[in-house]
Amino acid sequence: MKLFNTLSRQKEDFVPLEEGKVRMYVCGPTVYNYIHIGNARPMIVFDTVRRYMEYKGYEVNYVSNFTDVDDKIINKAIEEGTTAEEVSRRFIEECKKDMQALNVKPATTHPLATQEIQGMIDMISSLIEKGYAYRAQDGTVYFRTRKFKDYGKLSHKNLDDLQAGHRDIKVTGDFKEDALDFVLWKPKKEGEPYWESPWCKGRPGWHIECSVMSKKYLGDEIDIHAGGEDLIFPHHENEIAQSEAANGVEFSKYWMHNGFLNIDNKKMSKSSGNFFTVREIGEKYDLQVLRFFMLSAHYRSPLNFSEELMEAAKNGLERIVTAAEHLRHLLKNAPEDGPAKEETDLLHGAKQYTEKFEAAMDDDFNTADAVSAVFELVKYINTSVSENTAKETLNGFYGQLKQLCDVLGIIIEKEEEILDEEIEGLIQERQAARKEKNFKRADEIRDLLLEKGIILKDTREGVQWKKA
Repeated sequence: MKLFNTLSRQKEDFVPLEEGKVRMYVCGPTVYNYIHIGNARPMIVFDTVRRYMEYKGYEVNYVSNFTDVDDKIINKAIEEGTTAEEVSRRFIEECKKDMQALNVKPATTHPLATQEIQGMIDMISSLIEKGYAYRAQDGTVYFRTRKFKDYGKLSHKNLDDLQAGHRDIKVTGDFKEDALDFVLWKPKKEGEPYWESPWCKGRPGWHIECSVMSKKYLGDEIDIHAGGEDLIFPHHENEIAQSEAANGVEFSKYWMHNGFLNIDNKKMSKSSGNFFTVREIGEKYDLQVLRFFMLSAHYRSPLNFSEELMEAAKNGLERIVTAAEHLRHLLKNAPEDGPAKEETDLLHGAKQYTEKFEAAMDDDFNTADAVSAVFELVKYINTSVSENTAKETLNGFYGQLKQLCDVLGIIIEKEEEILDEEIEGLIQERQAARKEKNFKRADEIRDLLLEKGIILKDTREGVQWKKA
């Protein structure tokens, strides 16, 4: 398996630090609003990377944080007349709903920045002791960028060029030793959330948060650090500097970054009116279509979002789902006899599409080519099966299609929506069970309905229900 390492700017063979295990950190969103489709791209891309790693037999420890203390969160709280904690808590829950709708698996750990403050204070203290950081007279703690000799190795930026770019922006009241030094801890402003520290009442800088959460949940050295390409500089560059200065070892062996998402060939921005949340897209399309669209291009390529391309993705996804439905339909009345030799040969012939799929994914997770292999498999299946095809053969085709779609996070088995009359029928059955004191069956029905998103409420007027 090869992946493109931003650090070396070339494809490298993937060799994990520990055989059979992968330690992976993906920078998560800042939770001050509903996530937008730009946030969704790294979530989908790196969820698919994780799924393929697991398909290959790796045990993946996948950590993705929520940044729940930030200027944007504080501003949103002021605007709403509430607390930053309430804003972040609410939008973490909304983000998790969107991730579920996108079929993004929950991370092994979803750490929150505000719950890891002591670890940040400890790492900053260590950096001060080692001479990599200093406290300015206003209580701000800065990292000495020039002291870290490898600064710029990820973004391939030269410190002197950066210095030239910063020369004119040094402002009065800035207590930095050098214009390129960045913040590790900053003093609180009026009305902001803050924590006690040896330097001042304040809060951490953004970069130190990820360094600490990665260290706590994955260790000093990790296999893969990932995120959008907008994070390469300064966020990931600063993470490397802090982590390697504090821990004395290489921070991450491989760095992966997805390309930008444009809207109708323009950069997405609220001011341009081309800004879409995942929730808004979900009002028009099943979010499986958005996921399928995101995987239709190589993750490192820029991706253009448009209605035409979403319609094409919708049609493509329908081809796959329809093939799966057709197989399920044939299975209901399929002959129980063992497959004829021709069918066994057909099943064997289908293996070439799994091989094509794996070759694409082994080549830097080329989901575009992997999707093409799935389409070829679908065409092969459609021309190979009929009402006379043996059950064993149909199951073989279905299992192969499902396995590849599972790697891509594409759902081919939709739960049938429960109808109102079914709900009423189950409620009546539950009432009868309770009357007969068969509480076990009554609880089973309640749980069954809950699984299907139906919440029951026992009232004086009888049982009421609503969809979750």
